[in-house]
Amino acid sequence: MVKAQNIENVGLLQPGTLWQRVIEQTEWAIAHSALLPIPTDCEFVEQAGIRFIVRIVANLVRKDEAQKNSKTRQASKASSDPTVSQDKNFNPFLPYEEDLFVGNLSATHLCLLNKFNVVDHHLLIVTRAFEEQENWLNLRDFEAMWLTLAQVDGLVFYNAGQSAGASQRHKHLQLVPLPSTSDGVRVPIESLFGGVKFEHSTNGHRVSTLGLPFCHALIRWEEIAGSPGVAAQVTLERYYTLLRAVDLLEGEVTGTRQSASYNLLATREWMLLVPRSQPSFNTIAINSLGFAGALLVRNQAQMDILKECSPLTVLQNVALPCL
Repeated sequence: MVKAQNIENVGLLQPGTLWQRVIEQTEWAIAHSALLPIPTDCEFVEQAGIRFIVRIVANLVRKDEAQKNSKTRQASKASSDPTVSQDKNFNPFLPYEEDLFVGNLSATHLCLLNKFNVVDHHLLIVTRAFEEQENWLNLRDFEAMWLTLAQVDGLVFYNAGQSAGASQRHKHLQLVPLPSTSDGVRVPIESLFGGVKFEHSTNGHRVSTLGLPFCHALIRWEEIAGSPGVAAQVTLERYYTLLRAVDLLEGEVTGTRQSASYNLLATREWMLLVPRSQPSFNTIAINSLGFAGALLVRNQAQMDILKECSPLTVLQNVALPCL
């Protein structure tokens, strides 16, 4: 096993090698205490035909301590090196931890292991140069997404802004492999796809809603053939279609900064967009995975709140009303 090198000294991952690199680097990172999985227990909560996966964290102390230590090390380095700023917005991706480096996906994006993973082989698709997480997604982002999805069947998601659950300013998409559970459930929200409530055409593309009690829009892929670059162009057009369908975009994109926070989820079969109003409800933080039907609570008190209020009520309170 060769330790990950600086980005300037390595080439792009060869086609068909990504998953093997994920396995190898995971073994390396665990052996060198760079990967710190968060143990959880799992329950299922059923509502409105969705079997929500609810994970309750067994111990967050290790994550909290590791993040504190990382910031302390950065502050210490800054105090001894005047060229290093003591930025309160600590960036774990620039530079990234070499022990978490999987490979370069493209000229603009690289792949890292998520240091504090709840799900095995949770990947981060990160821009090599700093870009804001609140910028619109672009063609290069979607090309990196398809380069990853072509080799790993997974759920890609993007937390677009703090109100959408983003914890870092540096632009990054994420991927968790499918299926989501050991009993073969892919994405819990897919149980609604057979009963799509409404479909209309936006710019010639069919946009669906799922009868959920909050604003959202769904597009199912027709077969996307060709290279990741071709798939990325199609995806970018559909992304704009979804933004228009939920009133986050009027006309064409101008500038790089997004108009509001939202969650984006995508698989090889579909893409879903949900505008956001706030990052949490009654102490329960929600990111994109919540709208896939996978929720995370920090303790039993939050689990009790979730069950009392119901998952859809929690999601409704962090999203926007239906149009």
